Amino acid sequence: MSDPNNEIDYQKIVQKLAFAAINEQRRARRWRIFFTSLFFLYVTVVGFMLIDGGDQDAAEEGRHTALVLMPGVIASGEEAGAENVIAGLKAAFKDEDTAGVILEINSPGGSPVQSAYIYDEIRRLRIEHESIPLYVVISDMAASGGYFVAAAADKIYVNKSSLVGSIGVRMDSFGAVDLMKKVGVERRLIIAGKTKGLADPFLPENPEQTAHLQQMLDEV
Repeated sequence: MSDPNNEIDYQKIVQKLAFAAINEQRRARRWRIFFTSLFFLYVTVVGFMLIDGGDQDAAEEGRHTALVLMPGVIASGEEAGAENVIAGLKAAFKDEDTAGVILEINSPGGSPVQSAYIYDEIRRLRIEHESIPLYVVISDMAASGGYFVAAAADKIYVNKSSLVGSIGVRMDSFGAVDLMKKVGVERRLIIAGKTKGLADPFLPENPEQTAHLQQMLDEV
């Protein structure tokens, strides 16, 4: 016959073991929840870092150097005219992804007025966008007005065979006074205004008018 006291002790032991097993399962579940939460937190942080890094990479990939071309004679209505070149420069500087601007020049020159328009606009854009450098690259030549425009850049790059320079203004004329005398032709000119008829090739050279023209060229 079994002892009741021993049976009670056995039941207590079983209960303790059962409670211990339950507590162990609870602790294990808590640790699983903790590590699962930690894992998801890690994945979330890494995901945000990758997304942010991807945005930065995309932003860096969007940065570029803008290229503006200025080929040919600098004249109104031409490809190298002020209207076309200035429009290209404005678009280049306005682009938020522009890291720098290159103006490629291949021009023998042309209109001093058109050249001055481009020069002044480059100077203005460089002041307005101080962080964006502008470099000029000269291919075959940048003479006269072409070199005038190039002088507005931060730096000028040329090939050793490029033709560069010759900034200045010229005015061509000729004299046919002696020829007219030989053929018996007399020049008759009626003007209103002191400076009208400047450098008329059929009249003798006037020192005062010549000095006036020279002053005009010097100012240009």
